[in-house]
Amino acid sequence: MANNPMGAISSYFTTVMVVLYLRIGAAYSLHISECKKPEKGAALFIFGDSYFDVGNNNYINTSTLDQAHFWPYGQSYFKSPTGRFSDGRLISDFIAEYANVPVPPPFLQPGNEEDNYVGGANFASAGAGSLVQTFEGATQVNNYKKVKILLRNKLGSSKSDKIFRSGVYLISIGTNDYLSPFLTNSTVLTSYSRTQYVQMVIGNLTTVIEEIYKNGGRKFGFLNLGDLGCLPGLRMLNPPTKNGCLEEASKLAKLHNLELHILLLRLQKKFKGFTYSLYDYNRSLRQRMNHPSRHGLKEGKRACCGTGRFRGICSCGGKRPVKQFEVCKSPNKHVFWDSYHLTQTIYQQMAAEMWNGPLIGGPSTLKTLFQCL
Repeated sequence: MANNPMGAISSYFTTVMVVLYLRIGAAYSLHISECKKPEKGAALFIFGDSYFDVGNNNYINTSTLDQAHFWPYGQSYFKSPTGRFSDGRLISDFIAEYANVPVPPPFLQPGNEEDNYVGGANFASAGAGSLVQTFEGATQVNNYKKVKILLRNKLGSSKSDKIFRSGVYLISIGTNDYLSPFLTNSTVLTSYSRTQYVQMVIGNLTTVIEEIYKNGGRKFGFLNLGDLGCLPGLRMLNPPTKNGCLEEASKLAKLHNLELHILLLRLQKKFKGFTYSLYDYNRSLRQRMNHPSRHGLKEGKRACCGTGRFRGICSCGGKRPVKQFEVCKSPNKHVFWDSYHLTQTIYQQMAAEMWNGPLIGGPSTLKTLFQCL
């Protein structure tokens, strides 16, 4: 597929999506009829990268590019940095609010006790991905197993198993796997076709999902990947005469999203009780980049914090390689906060769509997952 013209890929993608949505409609009707409200809110377990990291990387000796515990991160809501890669709250923070559950604590935060995990935990780590080069994805599953043991020892098998079975598992992973070849000296994309590379990422993600299911997970929330070539940090890699997106990165994201959709349908058929919500993050982001005014915004392409073209140089605070940077006056009018991440305003809008729809390419909204036992 990597050698086919993109027109053929687009045609194939459209055909497959029509079939998928027809299947999803029938599944959604069946699933809704089986739902009832639980007595207490389900636990929320979060896996992923910097889009969901609420401070785990504060406790990891990692690159400063993978940390955000310095000003001006957090300025719009917390008034101080927390380790979140935004000017304020993230999607996962808003989902916890909508579900009326405590914001899950970062697993690596010192001083956590067993009681802290009854409502869930956040394992997400900036820089994490699916492949060996970004091996934190597997590490996060191992940390999840540690929480399972802690709660089993604290509450007993019956109560702890119920927490993990009724919990919602929110996952955002893959972005770093596709960004890294363009931001490093990696030659991996010359060794594999696009299809082969995407299948490696999806294969490792499959293993992670199956391991979570094996350990109790049944209800999953996923985000597909954004139009990666349009992130300020990649858009600026084009020659100065071109202001468009870096198409090669966007093509990888498009193929990944198709394979992810097919994977989730397959897992739903394979595993009893497996259900999911898949949010079309890609489409949502493109709408806001291309038509910011329709969403109460003014700037859809240029980051609020950074430097260089599109403020695409990752220089927003801290001990960055480039220490000088600019910060816009109104982050709430921007789509992008920094070179690769979004503003709190966008995260809140997206969380609302994940909770209620539309742009859900799966049999459930997140609201439904939390209401279904």
